[in-house]
Amino acid sequence: MWQRGRSMTALALLGAAAALAPDDGAFAHWPQGATQTSVEVFDRSEGRALPVYWYQGRRYVVGKPGNEYAIRVRNASGGRILTVMSVDGVNVITGETAAQLQSGYVLTPGESADIAGWRKSMSRTAAFYFTALPDSYAARTGRPDNIGVIGVAVFRERIRPVALDAPVRKDARAEAQSAPAPAADAAKTATLGALAPQEKLGTGYGRSETSYASYTQFERASDTPDETITIYYDSYENLLALGVPVATPPLARFRPDPFPDHGRFVPDPKAR
Repeated sequence: MWQRGRSMTALALLGAAAALAPDDGAFAHWPQGATQTSVEVFDRSEGRALPVYWYQGRRYVVGKPGNEYAIRVRNASGGRILTVMSVDGVNVITGETAAQLQSGYVLTPGESADIAGWRKSMSRTAAFYFTALPDSYAARTGRPDNIGVIGVAVFRERIRPVALDAPVRKDARAEAQSAPAPAADAAKTATLGALAPQEKLGTGYGRSETSYASYTQFERASDTPDETITIYYDSYENLLALGVPVATPPLARFRPDPFPDHGRFVPDPKAR
């Protein structure tokens, strides 16, 4: 069912923008090295995007044990993209040990999507939540080596050349878009420091939720991702012990000051 290579099966989430192929020539140029996809971790339990802390060239977020979260992805490019997602080294759709040429979700231009769980079927997911390593899905399936990392590999869609000797009328183009896609080269793609370190955080296999997805046609422009976004996560205590500057502002704010007021004289005491 899940195929490898440039032509493969990927998913499109229903309730978001429709995953129809755009008109010929509708793809914007994607300069090498340009960032066309934004990814953030959204804490569903607290209703906020988690702040990102940069340390030694890596992105880190603080996960709170027990809190559910989603991977929020936005396509800022002018064409469709395939986003292959992994959590703790596991593909979030297939459950396989993650590889970049596996299945993923397809996003249309300008579309945003919250990927909130492990896909169980075309209509259900199991919620992501931060949890202790032994309770993580990866550890429970015998793969604990890559706990604590979220990855998104982004692929542009292959642009097919336009046949100049066969102009397409507007009404014919609308009919072609509504007709079933031919089974050609592209196979079906489903669119869709100060504190002692504690036990490492992973991502659990949580409650079952409704999340509809559908299939769409997609062919990668290349077998190499145009972008790979990596976000590391762990508990506050563990990141602080690692040296990630998650607590610099609060520590500075609450450091005791022996002379908290400056430039004043001794005030009179309250009257008895």
